[in-house]
Amino acid sequence: MEFAEMDSAVLFGLVTMVTWGIWILLGNAASESMDPRTAAAISYLVAALLAFGFIIVSDASLAVTARGGLLAGVAGLFTGIGLISMYIGFTRGSTTVVSTLGAMYFVVAAVLGILVLGENVTLTKVTGIAFAVVGIVLVTQ
Repeated sequence: MEFAEMDSAVLFGLVTMVTWGIWILLGNAASESMDPRTAAAISYLVAALLAFGFIIVSDASLAVTARGGLLAGVAGLFTGIGLISMYIGFTRGSTTVVSTLGAMYFVVAAVLGILVLGENVTLTKVTGIAFAVVGIVLVTQ
């Protein structure tokens, strides 16, 4: 990875981190003001409209392969399940616990990457996953 690519990845990662943090805070407030399932649907409807608008104004390809479309659809299914679960979780418990557990999706992705995709297991990866698990335990106490 070149330096310019790394800077771009960090920039977009930071934007994702900040905007998703704000999304969780606003999603929690919305779930306290209305049915959390309706709040989740509105949230993702707006996100879908934004994504489609971005496709229109960018040079994104509209070509969809059967495999890519299926994988994207199944990914959307899991995204929707997680979204609805998060919004309902806000009404049942602490935003700190719900958002922290939800934000640990990267642990699931890392473990699946190792088990399913055959990615290399390194001491650094195992240590990072272990620290994340310790963080989950500490936040949920």
